[in-house]
Amino acid sequence: MSGPTPVDELLSKPVRKKLRLTNVRIASQIFFFGGFILLCWLTWTSRLEGYPVSRILEMDPLVMISTMLSTGYVYRYLGWGLLVLGLTLLAGRVFCNWICPYGTLHQFIGWLFNIHKTKDNFDRNRYLDVYYFKYALLTVFLIMSAMGALQIGLLDPICLMYRSVATVIAPTFDMTVEQIPGVDPLWIDNLKFAPGVSRRVFVGSFWIGLMLLILVGANVYVPRFFCRVLCPLGALLGVVSRFSLFRINRDVHKCTDCDLCLTRCEGAADPQAAVRVSECFSCMNCIDDCPEDALSFSMVGLDTKQVQLKPDVSRRRMLFSGIIGALGYPLIKIHGKNTNENFSPMLIRPPGSVEENEFLEKCIKCDQCINVCPTNVLQPATWAEGGLEGLWTPVMNFDISHCQLKCTLCSEVCPTGSIRKITVEEKLGKGEFVEEGPIVLGTAFFDRGRCLPHAMDIPCVVCEEVCPVSPKAIQTVDEEVKDVFGEITLLNKPFMVPDLCIGCGICQAECPVLDDRAVYVTAVGESRSDERSLLLESRAKSDK
Repeated sequence: MSGPTPVDELLSKPVRKKLRLTNVRIASQIFFFGGFILLCWLTWTSRLEGYPVSRILEMDPLVMISTMLSTGYVYRYLGWGLLVLGLTLLAGRVFCNWICPYGTLHQFIGWLFNIHKTKDNFDRNRYLDVYYFKYALLTVFLIMSAMGALQIGLLDPICLMYRSVATVIAPTFDMTVEQIPGVDPLWIDNLKFAPGVSRRVFVGSFWIGLMLLILVGANVYVPRFFCRVLCPLGALLGVVSRFSLFRINRDVHKCTDCDLCLTRCEGAADPQAAVRVSECFSCMNCIDDCPEDALSFSMVGLDTKQVQLKPDVSRRRMLFSGIIGALGYPLIKIHGKNTNENFSPMLIRPPGSVEENEFLEKCIKCDQCINVCPTNVLQPATWAEGGLEGLWTPVMNFDISHCQLKCTLCSEVCPTGSIRKITVEEKLGKGEFVEEGPIVLGTAFFDRGRCLPHAMDIPCVVCEEVCPVSPKAIQTVDEEVKDVFGEITLLNKPFMVPDLCIGCGICQAECPVLDDRAVYVTAVGESRSDERSLLLESRAKSDK
C-alpha cells in the first residue's frame, strides 16, 4: 500500500500557535461590524444626537467616485472615501476583509456552514475565470454613472447592507423579540422607536430579503461568492491595489507546494502561485496556515515575479462591458417614469429632495432615510412607481402613515445630497423662509365617489380635523340632506384648497375609507419642480 502523501503528513502535524494576524483581523471585523450595527440602531430608533450614522457609507470610495461622475462634484462628507483609497494604496484590499460589514457577514456564513474537508477547500479557493465578472459590473456601473444614471446602489456592498438591515433585518428582529414570552412590550418600544410608533413594515421587503438570502446562501457553494464574483466596490479596490506598497509575497525557496495556503484563502488569490494582488483581501490566513513561513506581508520589490498585479480581464471583455454600460443608460431612461413630463403620480419624495432628475443622479438606494423615518411613511420604491432607475429609492406611502410636520431626520442622514439638509423652519416656511413658503410634497385630491359625506350622506370630518396647516387646506361646506329614512342630517362636505396643501399625507393616512382612500396625495404641485406645478397662481397669504 502507498504511504501518506506529503499533504496528509502536513495536515496530521500539530497546528502551531501562530494565529496572531488572523486574531487581529477578526478583532477588527468584530469592531467594525459592531459599530455598523450600533449606527444602524441609532438610525432605526431616531436617536441620531449628532452621531455620524452614515459614516461607513461616506467612506465608500465607489459611492464617492460614482456620484462625482454623475453630478460633477463630491458631496459633503464623501471625501472620506479617499481614506479607504489611501489605505488600499498602502496595504491592498484590507477594507474588504478587515472593515466591510457585508464582507464580514459573508465570511461568517461561509465559516459557519463550511462542511468541506480541508483538502476540498484547496479547489474551492483557487481562482476561477468567472471572478472577472465583478470588473465588468464595475465598468458598466461607472459608465452609466458618467452618463447620469446612478445605479451602483443595486450591488454596492455597503448600500446593500444598509438597505437589508433597514427593510428586512431590523423589522424581523423586532417582530421576533415581541414574541418572546415575559418580555415587557413597553420596554421594547422604548428601546426601538420614538414614542407612539408601532412595528414598521416595508413594501418590497420580501424581494430585498430574498436577494440577501440568495447572496449570503451562495457562500455554502462558493466561498465569498458575492465578494469574488459580483462586488463592484471590491473590483474598484482590486484595480487600485495593484499599486499598493504592502502585499502578500511568496518565498519560492521556502515554498514546498503543499497548497495549505489555499485552505482559508478568502479572495481566491492563488497564494500558492503568482499571487493575484487584485484578488487578495489581505486576510493573512495564508500566512498563518503556511507551515514553512514562505509567505509574508511585506513591501513590494522583494520578489515581483511571484505576483500578478493586474486583474485578469481581457480588453475584449472590457470593451463589451463598456458597450453594455453605454446601452444601459438609454434602456433605463426610455422607461419614462422619472421625467418631469411623464412621472408616476405616486412618486412622492421626502422633504428636502432635489429635483427628480438630479435626485436620481445622487440617490444610491442605501435607504438610510427609510431607516430613520419615525412614522414608517418612507418606503423603498417598487418597479411600478419608479421603474428600474428608481427601484428602492425612497418614496412616501401615505396609506401607511404620514410625514410628521416638524421632522427633518431624513435630510440629516442622506450621504449624497439627494435629500438636502433642511431645518424645521425651512420645511414649514417660517422665519427667514416665509417668502419661499413651506416645502410642498404634493397635493391632496378627493374621490367624491368614495367620500362618505359626498357619496353616502354619512357625516365625516376626519380629514378636515387632522389637517395640520393653518389656515386648513381642507375645509368644509355645510349642507342639510334628508336620508332614505326621512331623517335630516347636517353634513360637512370637505373640499381642498390646493394653495394651502403641503402634501403631508395625514388626510390620506387617517381617512376611514381604508381599502381605497377617499382622499389621496399625488406628486403634482410639489415645490421642488416648477414643471410639476398645478399651473395655478398661489392665492395663499403668507403668515408674517
